Amino acid sequence: MKRSILISMVAALAIGTASQAAEIKFSEVPIPKTDEQKRDILASKSVVVDGKEYKIGYNTIARSGDVIGDGIYGLVYDKKGKPVKSKDGSVKISNSIDFVSLIQKNDKLFMISHFETRPAAMYITELNQDKKTGKLSSVWTKPIDFSEFNGLWVPCAGSVTPWNTHLGSEEYPPNARKLNSDGSIDDYYKPMADYVGGDLKAINPYDYGYTPEIEVINEKGDVKVQKHYSMGRFAHELAYVMPDKKTVYLSDDGTNGVFVKFIADREGDLSSGELFAAKWNQTSAKNGGSANIEWISLGKANNAEIRAALDKKPKFDDIFEATERNKDGSCPSSFSPSNYRSVAECLKINDGMEKVASRLETGRYASIMGATVEFSKMEGITYNPQRQEAYMAISRTEKGMEDNMKRGKKENKYDKGGNNDIKLPWNHCGVVYRMPVDSNYNVSKMEALVSGVPMKKDADGNSCRLDQISMPDNVTFIPNTDTLVIGEDTSYHQNDMIWAYNISKKKLTRIQTTPYGSETTSPYYYPNINGFGYLMSAVQHPYGESDQDKLSKAGEIRSYTGYIGPFPVIK
Repeated sequence: MKRSILISMVAALAIGTASQAAEIKFSEVPIPKTDEQKRDILASKSVVVDGKEYKIGYNTIARSGDVIGDGIYGLVYDKKGKPVKSKDGSVKISNSIDFVSLIQKNDKLFMISHFETRPAAMYITELNQDKKTGKLSSVWTKPIDFSEFNGLWVPCAGSVTPWNTHLGSEEYPPNARKLNSDGSIDDYYKPMADYVGGDLKAINPYDYGYTPEIEVINEKGDVKVQKHYSMGRFAHELAYVMPDKKTVYLSDDGTNGVFVKFIADREGDLSSGELFAAKWNQTSAKNGGSANIEWISLGKANNAEIRAALDKKPKFDDIFEATERNKDGSCPSSFSPSNYRSVAECLKINDGMEKVASRLETGRYASIMGATVEFSKMEGITYNPQRQEAYMAISRTEKGMEDNMKRGKKENKYDKGGNNDIKLPWNHCGVVYRMPVDSNYNVSKMEALVSGVPMKKDADGNSCRLDQISMPDNVTFIPNTDTLVIGEDTSYHQNDMIWAYNISKKKLTRIQTTPYGSETTSPYYYPNINGFGYLMSAVQHPYGESDQDKLSKAGEIRSYTGYIGPFPVIK
């Protein structure tokens, strides 16, 4: 068969798959206008699937501080298993719920929730599912112990693996080069002292910044906890495992970040494998931009050997030698430039420390290896099996993603000492990119799918159009529907929103809004749990980021863990 005919057949098959998707239509949520609406969680009241209407809505499973069985949901514990207390003597309860997973174990259904704090909290909660209505309710909850790893740090988004485990994240790891003699780094790091009885020297900056995996091992809710050092250390937003159970894409949520791919040595086992960093070869700057992606190997490693290196309590100087730049901005001979996190450095890896550098200083290592470290706030990743393409949200195309600019004005800080591979217009409203994959689940291209649209700031502080996305954060795909779900974490919509985006029709539908000062977290679709579908959706820190003056009752700040649905199983 001629190659051209074969390509045409494959293309036709792909188009046919998309066109055969079930028709799904959400009732649209209005833009919140009244004070009452802006304090409420508004969600689609119904959904039509292939012509049949189903009643849905937002359902709260738990709020931070709720007593569930013998546990208090969101209570933060120290290394000895004692509640962490605030300065006023009250126990510390986190309102920063982020990712929530649903995990089935035989006849039981569990929810694993992690809270984005320092020190962090992670909980397992048994759920009851009403057999007739699908309604979910909590039975008991208890914290998950991370003392083996010196605690859990700022877990952000997450995913569920094809083998039914919770895959979390640790965001914004501390910069080990800044370590002070008392064990401190900066004010952001200092709260971890609460985990170890006040002594920061009892922990190491390199303890944090990895991918935790939680397996429910029995119907009692006992768990197995791992941190996958093999997958590198950076500001993990999330790790998403592709259907081959080996290929994983990982996003780095920060300024001048790195896009990472991991290929496990064995299916369903993330403890060892090869790490890669992306190089962006731009093909267009229009409408959010596009690029061809090549992957630079950062080498192989496994959890055990990196944990052994960690147990020696390494410092930055054990891994790198650093020196000043030449007057012309170049690095001296034998030193390599790095611009990770927009810090222009000249680094040399100490003898025999390449593997350790690749996992404990993944961003710096990727930078000196020539990868692109200019991505700005990479967020959620998901996969569409019908079109064989992945999606990734980038909250704002700015700084390193511009061409020697900062928010449209000249500034070379973010490209100084780097490749200046990405040269896009500034867009504070953000972009969601599509990433086609081949038969080996390899991404070789990124192109903008949908972008937010800036506007002049209005009286409520909105500076992205209210009928378009703003600072996209987490994304999930509803199988068999050609529908991508996009959640926001934005400063440019007064109320954060969740959208359903019909890929074929290029149409956005607003399906949820959240209260003042909160962000949408954890939108994640479960297509079939005992005959029902669920779109998980958490509401983080109401009144916590903006509009704090609107807070009228102390209890309003408690976060929500819940879902939109239940949905029918969509085939």
